[in-house]
Amino acid sequence: MSYRETLEYLYGLRHQGIKLGLENPGKLFSLTGNPQSAYHAVHVAGTNGKGSTVSMIASMLKAAGIRTGTFTSPHLVSFTERIQVDGEMISEEDVLRLAENIRERVESAGDLNPTFFEFVTAMALVYFREQGVEWAVVETGMGGRFDATNVISPDIAIITPVGLDHRDFLGETLPEIAYEKAGIIKGGVPLVLAPQAGDALNTILKTAKEKNVAVYKYGDDFKAEIQEMTQAGVRFDYMSFGLNSQPATRNPQPATEIKGLFTPLTGSYQAINGAVAVKASEIVLKSCSPPIDDIPGVIRSGLSGTYWPGRCELVKLKGIPILLDGAHNPEAALALSETLSNVYLSSCRTGNYDNLILIFGAMADKDIKEILNPLLPLARAVIFTSPSYGRSEKPETLLRIARGQVSTFDISADTSLSENQNEQLCQMLRPDPSFYATPDIKEAIKLAGGLYHKGDLVVVTGSFYTVGETREVMGEKAVLAKLREHR
Repeated sequence: MSYRETLEYLYGLRHQGIKLGLENPGKLFSLTGNPQSAYHAVHVAGTNGKGSTVSMIASMLKAAGIRTGTFTSPHLVSFTERIQVDGEMISEEDVLRLAENIRERVESAGDLNPTFFEFVTAMALVYFREQGVEWAVVETGMGGRFDATNVISPDIAIITPVGLDHRDFLGETLPEIAYEKAGIIKGGVPLVLAPQAGDALNTILKTAKEKNVAVYKYGDDFKAEIQEMTQAGVRFDYMSFGLNSQPATRNPQPATEIKGLFTPLTGSYQAINGAVAVKASEIVLKSCSPPIDDIPGVIRSGLSGTYWPGRCELVKLKGIPILLDGAHNPEAALALSETLSNVYLSSCRTGNYDNLILIFGAMADKDIKEILNPLLPLARAVIFTSPSYGRSEKPETLLRIARGQVSTFDISADTSLSENQNEQLCQMLRPDPSFYATPDIKEAIKLAGGLYHKGDLVVVTGSFYTVGETREVMGEKAVLAKLREHR
């Protein structure tokens, strides 16, 4: 099969859409010799923070000398971002070689029609086996219970914060979505659990109890205390209190304490992601044979070396500062607004930007009003645009939604924000924000350059696809960039 034919085959798989279920991936992985049985695995589900958590864990395991594979989605610029070993992306040649090999097996089976995500998951798992990976850190594509990745048998499960996203596939309510995420929980496999809203927490803990698994819960069994948060990252102290200990009877001194940990990913939520990643890494590192001599040192070194682009990533284009953040749901947008208010804007101690120019592009199936709600009050100008992807909302529609919000905007009544956040945002809310619409990302960046004044910060957000195309416009070389799908 030629290079072009292989690409056309991969492109064609995207038209299979999304099919949640384990029968297809089970058959597919069997055809490839069940590669997932060749190494240990950490399985990560949730709505927000999955990619950052995966990246942090992988960096810490690599620092310990453990050969580590990561599988994440979607990609920002290059398809090869999805599959990495020890921080090195898979080559284009290996993508095409694996695709051809697996395609031949699929066609020989006769009755198997894998989706794009199922096929790519198989590619990742086979590649990890080929590369002699010892631990794979695998992110779910969507949900968990019927996600293609759920065929693996992990040694550790992680559920990051669950929110209302992908409701057309996972359910309309938080408990329904949490139930799908909790589908990665397997008997005998410890669960590391990030902070959850009450309804989601109850659902997840119920599943964990039914599966009789050990649960390491943020806030009860481990936590992070932020010491410093700047544009460079977050410094925090990590404490672990022992499994399921109760605060009232807990010894004041934590069983494990590592002070002054630093992650170069900023925002208060990254300290939480960091603590979750540290707890999972602790479990892995303590299981190693021969034993790791200096686990705190390995954790400190690995965490500080984390790299995860597109999440509060500050770059420059022709001297203009641009912050890239893929916030694509209400919870992520609220976290971004908090980080902008507490880290970047001059109204806070660490900030040095007076105004924001927002470039916003989102998928049509997202809750756009709720995503915009915490962001609009911070910007003096908003440029609505559209990444070149089938699900993208039209810029004119985004503009109409935003105008309707601003005309009726009563931020003091926004119950999703704290009293302090309401006060901050009320002070910043402009009575006449400037709105613009551009047909594509390139035009949006050009317009932002024309609107820019010294002291401004350009913020690109609303979707990982918007962020990815911005990086391409800024000159980053793409590899198989058009191989995008829902996840």
